[in-house]
Amino acid sequence: MTGRHVLNGSCHCGRLSLRFETAIAPADYHPRACDCPFCVKHDAAYISDPQGALAFRVKGEDALSRYRQGSGAVECLICRDCGVYVGAIFEDAGRTIGTVNVRCIDGDVAFGERRTVSPQQLGRDEKVGRWQEIWTPVAGVEITGA
Repeated sequence: MTGRHVLNGSCHCGRLSLRFETAIAPADYHPRACDCPFCVKHDAAYISDPQGALAFRVKGEDALSRYRQGSGAVECLICRDCGVYVGAIFEDAGRTIGTVNVRCIDGDVAFGERRTVSPQQLGRDEKVGRWQEIWTPVAGVEITGA
C-alpha cells in the first residue's frame, strides 16, 4: 500500500500476533506510556491510528488471557503461555477499537520519544471519549487452531 506502513508484532512464544496498518511513519509516533501500575509493570507504551487498521490473531483459544483492570472497560490481551501483553481493545455498540503495545512490535522499529500519559486522572466517560478519538478500528481477534 502506497503511503502505508505495516507493523507486525507478537508475543515471545508467537501464539499472539498482530498486524497494524497506518499512514503514520513509526518515527513520527510518540508512544503513550501510561503511568498506571499495570502498564508500568509491563513497560507498556501505545500507538494507534483512527485511520488505520488493526487485527489480532491467536493460535489456540487457550493462549489468550483477557484481563480487565482499572475501570474494567478495556480488555488487555495477554499471552497465557509467555505473559507478553500485546495490546488492548474496547468494544462499544458493535464497534471494536484497539491500541498496540509497542513493546511487542517485531524487528528494530524506531519510534519517537515516549510521552507519559495519566488516563487514571480521567473519568470513565472521558477515557472512552479519548479512546474513540485516537484508537484504531479492530478487524477482529481471530482465534485459529494451535
